[in-house]
Amino acid sequence: MRICDDVGQHGSDTTTTLHYIIASDSLTKSGLMSAQPLTRSADERADTPLDAVSLYLHIPFCHAKCHYCDFNSYAGMLGLREQYVAALCDEIALAGRRAHDAHGQPRRCRTIFFGGGTPSLLTAAQVAQLLDAARIAFTVDADAEITMEANPGALEYERLDEVRAAGVNRLSMGAQSFDPGLLRWMGRIHSPEEIETAFRAARAAGFENINLDFIFALPGQSQRVWEDTLERALALAPDHLSLYNLIVEEGTPLYGWVARGKVREVDEDTAADMYEYAQRRLGEAGYEHYEISNWARPGHACQHNLTYWRNLTWLGLGAGGASFYAGHRFTNARPIRDYIARIAAAHEQPERTTLPAGAIVEDEAISRELEMAETAMLALRLAEGLSLAAFRARYAQEFWPTFEQRLSDIRTLDLLEETAGRVRLTARGRMVGNEVFARLLPTEER
Repeated sequence: MRICDDVGQHGSDTTTTLHYIIASDSLTKSGLMSAQPLTRSADERADTPLDAVSLYLHIPFCHAKCHYCDFNSYAGMLGLREQYVAALCDEIALAGRRAHDAHGQPRRCRTIFFGGGTPSLLTAAQVAQLLDAARIAFTVDADAEITMEANPGALEYERLDEVRAAGVNRLSMGAQSFDPGLLRWMGRIHSPEEIETAFRAARAAGFENINLDFIFALPGQSQRVWEDTLERALALAPDHLSLYNLIVEEGTPLYGWVARGKVREVDEDTAADMYEYAQRRLGEAGYEHYEISNWARPGHACQHNLTYWRNLTWLGLGAGGASFYAGHRFTNARPIRDYIARIAAAHEQPERTTLPAGAIVEDEAISRELEMAETAMLALRLAEGLSLAAFRARYAQEFWPTFEQRLSDIRTLDLLEETAGRVRLTARGRMVGNEVFARLLPTEER
């Protein structure tokens, strides 16, 4: 189960938000997350206006393709990096023009997320070039959260201060494990020691908001190895941790190995034990469990991730980028050369769409009924749950009457609760989350 910090990139590939609702729910059988509210500073907006966007910028280059990865990433194609960055700058400009607000002004941008692939393979100058393009095309908040994913084995430590000076204020490092054998098995190019070196270099460069990604339920990973990984992670005192249950994705080398019996998947009970231990240990260490796979120190929840979970507006630009905007979910072409060619053509041909992306190959109109259901489903993944006031303001409808017929037995079974103006899954409901989510969907979508 992978979301944005990491990889996971909503906003990347065709990995739409709802894929993660279902795919990651294997953990719900053991209770998942504690009902722990998200801490907000006094001036933090509880519910972000829909007129703002979040930008996801996909950087598809990698030194090597990991055995389990099904994201739109490519090894051995760094020679296209300069052309790709130029094309992405052009697409940002195009998206900005098409996304102007009702007054013809650049639309507000709350967050920017460089995902991949391995965005840290960009030079500091290229990162600055892309951010300059975003600031010209959009009205980027002065305090916008700007995240860059980084591979600890592909960081130029001496350039981190330049990346920070360009405006990146949050790093998300794909650590994955502190066990050298597991790192080799995954095809990662870094060592456990390089994780620590990269983390300390980032702190020295002025990064005060750093996430570490880890994967559990890896073949050959024992409970003890998992616990040791968490302890080494906590010793670094990261501001955010994303923990993902390994999913065997079709089309990856790992999928073939499992199909041929060369690799055995970890059973659900073992995965649940690892997850429950992490839940308990990170809670003891002072981290808030604000979403199924994400923990943060107070005030450090990933604002870009929350864009997805609150079903707000985002633009996923770059090769394979996926967006949700103005009632449409649309996706860019995946191959790098195809993407570059389509962006070039978009400047030469009359605009055939008003959607703010330049290489669209798929477009789905989302009905109001489906959008309401998705908004509820996504919010129920969060510890804070669904704000009834925000739902009413967004749709001019009350939540309970809208879903009364679909949720009558769910309420009877005590799977949902209402507390302080929010609807959340109960402890029992978190164990069967998919059942609740499925009932929210319109009949034709089930």
